[in-house]
Amino acid sequence: MKKIRAAVVGYGNIGRYALEALEAADDFEVAGIVRRQGAENKPLELTNYKVVKDITELKDVDVAILATPTRSCFEYAKQIIPLGINTVDSFDIHTEILDYRAKLMPLCKQHNAVSVISAGWDPGSDSIVRALMETLAPKGLSYTNFGPGMSMGHSVCARSKDGVKNALSVTIPLGEGIHRRMVYVELEDGATLEQVTKEIKADPYFSHDETHVMAVESVDAVRDMGHGVNLVRKGVSGTTPNQRMEFSMSINNPALTGQVLVNVARASMHLQPGCYTMIEIPVIDMLPGDRESNIQHLV
Repeated sequence: MKKIRAAVVGYGNIGRYALEALEAADDFEVAGIVRRQGAENKPLELTNYKVVKDITELKDVDVAILATPTRSCFEYAKQIIPLGINTVDSFDIHTEILDYRAKLMPLCKQHNAVSVISAGWDPGSDSIVRALMETLAPKGLSYTNFGPGMSMGHSVCARSKDGVKNALSVTIPLGEGIHRRMVYVELEDGATLEQVTKEIKADPYFSHDETHVMAVESVDAVRDMGHGVNLVRKGVSGTTPNQRMEFSMSINNPALTGQVLVNVARASMHLQPGCYTMIEIPVIDMLPGDRESNIQHLV
């Protein structure tokens, strides 16, 4: 069977773990890595791969894994999709997902390509669990409790603010889907904690949650890539109340995101042109191997 040729666009934490997941998958081969600096200062682990500045320098790419910050996903997708290459990303601003999907849908259909967006673990795999729980208890309430742990999207957002040299955002669950954001920042010379705090708290990533910003000498001294989630639903099946279900996991944040991106890259090869979120995709298409074997093994 022909292997799926995937390019990794961006080589930060998620890009590194996405590459590891590709290397572990027998049905993929790595078409190359796209980095802003290209092959300059090429990391040793990329010795055997072609590293370029632009995806057009790679050959026969089936799918591009966008391991980029959320706010640059659309810019990369709108450049790559017209090449007839599928894209997958982990766009994570929940309130903007529908608009993002609407922007990419006509572009995908016009260029006969597939884009799977918001394919991390939340939004992403957690979205599938929430949807399943709601089918089991159609009436009721669901709570998503994150952490405690590092939020990559929130950390990237905090690092982007003027006066911030480095930042780490840690999510603390308070229960019933309410969270506290603890943001640790290294300040640039001349920057004030007061101004940096104001900018961080005003950003949509943080504006809806209780947020505390603290200056530290070294973010690396407090960094931990661990994270987790606890999903709970209590509701009604038919007319029977008090149905309660729960899903929990403790994870390495970027490693799981990289794995999910590879899973949906695989699934993208089965989809008709268009833009999708993970709850729109058959879970079985995210698995390696043939369908009959997976049915026999899992059903």
